[in-house]
Amino acid sequence: MPRLSRHSAHDEDSLNVVIILGSGPKAGRAAEWDSRFWSQLVVINNAWRVRSDWDACAFPEDFPDENRPLDPASNQRLIQAEQFVPQQNQFGGVVYVGGTMAFTTAYWALGALKPDVMAFFGCDLVYPDSGPTHFYGTGMPDPLRKDVMLQSLEAKAARLQLIAAKHGCSCVNLSADRSRLVFPRATLERLSEVESIELDHQMTEQVLKRERELGYQVTSGRYWEFIEQFDSNALAHIDALWLEAHGNALLDRQTA
Repeated sequence: MPRLSRHSAHDEDSLNVVIILGSGPKAGRAAEWDSRFWSQLVVINNAWRVRSDWDACAFPEDFPDENRPLDPASNQRLIQAEQFVPQQNQFGGVVYVGGTMAFTTAYWALGALKPDVMAFFGCDLVYPDSGPTHFYGTGMPDPLRKDVMLQSLEAKAARLQLIAAKHGCSCVNLSADRSRLVFPRATLERLSEVESIELDHQMTEQVLKRERELGYQVTSGRYWEFIEQFDSNALAHIDALWLEAHGNALLDRQTA
């Protein structure tokens, strides 16, 4: 596959826009996108097959070797546990950020790339009962696995949006389809017009404090080795707090 050329329209004063590209059924549409609308393209798992001009590809340690990028260029980074677990820890740890690659990749990008805007596509976390579940056909719906960390994908998305806002970054969804992500919708051509969410700093800090008090820190990232120690009800309560904080932020934005 020929490599696509990068002709960025961004200058030093423009937004740092990071695209997070997953493997949803319509992810292949990104092959036709104009790369001048972003600063860096971060792909998840098999999404490196959509375009050749990606900047970073993130995948878990159990991702099969045969599915990993072939012959990456010198300026293309492979992001594995060694890179993303420290970033997860900076933002609270894997138990709270949500141990699935859409969120894992997003927190890595937030910490490592420091974007002004993170725009998601192919990451709706919705899997049809029939037909293709991914752009390459049928795959495993990992985010739907039974896991105390993933009781509410919406809550994990809400947390990400609020934590990103705390660090000066806006999260948007480029998909027009049904989504478990709670981010506002946007189009590629108008990412420079994205508005930031009105963060409820006090409530955000209260929820983060509750996470710290609960103490479910797994610095290795290998949460499954300690999963019996996690109280699903306590984590569900934290999910509810994040959804409440997110709802308050949206309400503040609407009434501002």
